[in-house]
Amino acid sequence: MRILLLASAVSLLAAPAFASPAYAQDAAQDDFVAPPVVMSTEHPAEEAVEPYEQSNAHAGATPFEGTAMWEAFHGAEGVSRIVDGLIDRSVADPRIAETFVAHDLVRLRRVLKEQFGYILGGPSTYTGRDMETTHRDLGLQPSDMGALVENLQIAMSDEGVAFPAQNRFLAKLAPMRRDVVTR
Repeated sequence: MRILLLASAVSLLAAPAFASPAYAQDAAQDDFVAPPVVMSTEHPAEEAVEPYEQSNAHAGATPFEGTAMWEAFHGAEGVSRIVDGLIDRSVADPRIAETFVAHDLVRLRRVLKEQFGYILGGPSTYTGRDMETTHRDLGLQPSDMGALVENLQIAMSDEGVAFPAQNRFLAKLAPMRRDVVTR
């Protein structure tokens, strides 16, 4: 009996490693070739996306009346610095960094600048997708949204946006939570 057990053990150890189904699966994954990245013709620094209807209504909020909020955020340059700060912080934030790994950050920066500019009453047109479609497959949780808002608050403070203006802007953005948080 011992000899039979010993012979079985030796035959298992001597079998080639690639014969295991798990190893065969790994070998098949090694043969995977990702499709080439296609760049946008409209925005050459960005990856191309499937066509969709563009509308300011997709920005997720109605714009503020007048230019007071736009001015409080220091216009296009201020919004640009805020968005860049938000994304830089979020990409480095261990709580939510994984969310940004496979995303076109050039496009994300552009559409966020458009969205913020439009909502703040600036001379911006939003060309991104609607909030529900954009976030549908991300599986975001309330804690993810909380971390993003914290990073946005820091970016706004770094830009010198007054606290009451920050709160007014966050109040405009808050209803988007239902379309962004999916888990």
